[in-house]
Amino acid sequence: MHPLLLDLAGRRVLVVGGGPVAARRCARLVEDGADVLVVAPALCEDLAALAARGGVRWERRDYAPGDLADAWLVHTATGVRAIDDQVAADAENARVWCVRADDHAASSAWTPAVARSGDVTVAVNAGGDPRRAAALRSAIALLLDTGGLPLRHHRAPATGSVTLVGGGPGDPGLITTKGRRALAEADVVVVDRLGPRELLAELPDEVEVVEAGKAPHAHTLTQTQINAVLVDRARAGLRVVRLKGGDPYVLGRGGEEVAACVAAGVPVTVVPGVTSAVAVPGAAGIPVTHRGLSRQVTILSAHDTDPDWSALAQLGGTLVLLMGVARIGAYADALVAHGTDPGTPVAVVENGTLPSQRTTVGTLATIADLARERAVANPAVIVVGDVAALADSL
Repeated sequence: MHPLLLDLAGRRVLVVGGGPVAARRCARLVEDGADVLVVAPALCEDLAALAARGGVRWERRDYAPGDLADAWLVHTATGVRAIDDQVAADAENARVWCVRADDHAASSAWTPAVARSGDVTVAVNAGGDPRRAAALRSAIALLLDTGGLPLRHHRAPATGSVTLVGGGPGDPGLITTKGRRALAEADVVVVDRLGPRELLAELPDEVEVVEAGKAPHAHTLTQTQINAVLVDRARAGLRVVRLKGGDPYVLGRGGEEVAACVAAGVPVTVVPGVTSAVAVPGAAGIPVTHRGLSRQVTILSAHDTDPDWSALAQLGGTLVLLMGVARIGAYADALVAHGTDPGTPVAVVENGTLPSQRTTVGTLATIADLARERAVANPAVIVVGDVAALADSL
């Protein structure tokens, strides 16, 4: 056998038969842009629906030898041996490749199990064993989707691009499969301090890694410099991944970076991530909403040093503070001063989802002293509200 990929876009493909097997073949042919002619006395429900949408042309009759005129490929799937034999024989005489659904050995062409991921297509043939081929295809597809195979391009694209990837709350297993794939294809990775940095070890040596980490009062790159790196590398024809912790659009300045790319005419996409504002409390047994306790969530950045505490104290529900350990005492005092019960439960979760995760639970009245005694430090998520008390039970 000689493996080969065919460009069927706009080319005539004849399908003889109207049952479920023919329907599956037609669906894939339509996806590939083929001009599909179906010849069959009747159609199954799926194939009839495809014909009704104009995806295929249907002639309601039995097969005739003239049907092969102008065909580049034929699939026969009637389930009637004599008809499939006739189609295959006519195709052989006309020098048209024929795929038989009923008899692998009698075919002149075969349909492999296909894994498609982005611009990668892998076809698997397992010696005529379709279940074995399908199992292999599924395993390969999973590795493609999760970046487990070497997907980085070795030919420069016509145009560079930027992809903002939300890396999740810390555990590298919590990045999305689409995010993993983007990393596997990257030429440049611009990474935050709180991104899933363990994944950087999986990158090929030739991938450029740009440190853009930010800590309070210690920025490796300013936001303006980060924007410039993204645009400059993409304009150089490179695939750039901006790897961020959590979700790019949840207090991650993702909107600013997308805007910079758009203004520069650089193609940009966003891969959402699991935000630490929800995932880190969850990893500590704290649901940010819980029936009877909290029906809403408010997320506040620690960089906002002068929020409207009066409004926050009246909101109710759950208040989540990101990276606010240094000011936890001031936050607690402000909430109490504006009417929040000093006995309101508070939980501080350090290094959420990582092996070093640690949770400290107290109240607005006690949490500052507890945090000081335990030397609580960022990265941490602070949860204020009745749900914080669930950390001990859930």
